[in-house]
Amino acid sequence: MLTPRISASSYSNTAPLIWSFLYGSQRGKYELILDNAPARSAKLLAQKRVSAALVPVIEYQRIENVLLIPNVCVGTKKRVRSVCLVTKGKDLKNVKTISLDVSSRTSVALTQIIFREFFGFEPVYKISKPNLREMLNDSDCALLIGDPALTIDESAYRKFDLAETWKSFTGFGFVFAMWMAQISKAEIARKIDFAEVRDEGLEHLDEIIANYETEISISREDFRKYLTKNISFSIDENMWKGLELYFKLAHKNNLIERDKPLRFIENY
Repeated sequence: MLTPRISASSYSNTAPLIWSFLYGSQRGKYELILDNAPARSAKLLAQKRVSAALVPVIEYQRIENVLLIPNVCVGTKKRVRSVCLVTKGKDLKNVKTISLDVSSRTSVALTQIIFREFFGFEPVYKISKPNLREMLNDSDCALLIGDPALTIDESAYRKFDLAETWKSFTGFGFVFAMWMAQISKAEIARKIDFAEVRDEGLEHLDEIIANYETEISISREDFRKYLTKNISFSIDENMWKGLELYFKLAHKNNLIERDKPLRFIENY
């Protein structure tokens, strides 16, 4: 029998959710495919090449026949730090062009919603590779996600936290990514207790922090704060309401074709 395959981003904010598959109790039971770009996991899930994947939440509305795995996420209750808009000093209300990180999907739609719904205008968007200097050579604002956003020199650039901006207008937290499974492979995904996998990862933060020490140039204490205070790996009621509003506004702004109801794996 073939080893079941799952997929996730290799950004540090997913590390507690995948530690068990790499080093812990789930090691060897599943083939884990990692990629820097969260969009890659969405593609693999849409192509039915994996049983489950940690996917940008906007893709739930775009991929056919997928189910959500509840209570586990990459999100935040207020300030995320690793999803941001960056300028050389301009306020967001004066931005005219934005370079969008090609590896992002949920955050691209969130950026469009924020400008249309809350700022009342539409900048010109360009798709770019996640290189801040090059992005700001082409545009007066850049959307950057993941680990590169954590180490931005805020003495040289002005950084706007996207989740914090969302929270200031809506009062809600934000969910960036969730585990999802293909309906046709739900039986395989149901065998994984993703909440237990998450909890096992959170018990090994020292090892996780050590693994990223040479890759992310922030202190161990600051990195721990990021993973424990900024990132939320569970979804509370306020975050669920934020997700529902996000989908509603994405549909209103024609960023998704429909706002389909949330369907969960345990109910299928």
